[in-house]
Amino acid sequence: MLELADLHGFHFDSAQMPLNVLDAHFRSFEKNVLPKLVARNMAVLGMKPLAEGEIPRSGVVSAIDALHYAMSLPTTTVITGCDTMERLNQALEAARSFKPLSSEQMAALRDKTQQVAMTGKLELFKTSNIFDGTAKNPQWMG
Repeated sequence: MLELADLHGFHFDSAQMPLNVLDAHFRSFEKNVLPKLVARNMAVLGMKPLAEGEIPRSGVVSAIDALHYAMSLPTTTVITGCDTMERLNQALEAARSFKPLSSEQMAALRDKTQQVAMTGKLELFKTSNIFDGTAKNPQWMG
């Protein structure tokens, strides 16, 4: 997409994508897209840091660790859902306690999540179309 935009003289100022500790292992935005955005000086909006809540539900890493992982990536901001007071308080605690993780700490979290992440089953937005508005509304494509 970025190369096609270049061909047509279009410049993106920002991009939003899922960035979480599972992502590094399966169809990775962190590995395949994030470096290109950083090189272009684009604002990076990281979303789904908890993979729709699947990361804390899996019990592999805590929600706070998952949020700190996403916040330690080269993003402009990390967007997390705050649909309950518990989730809001969790986000506030992650912000209050945040110190950028070292590369060793990041690697340790990726190691913990590798087995559950390899199939993409906890990142349904990558493996199904249940979150895809275009798939549900093919008329949008003309």
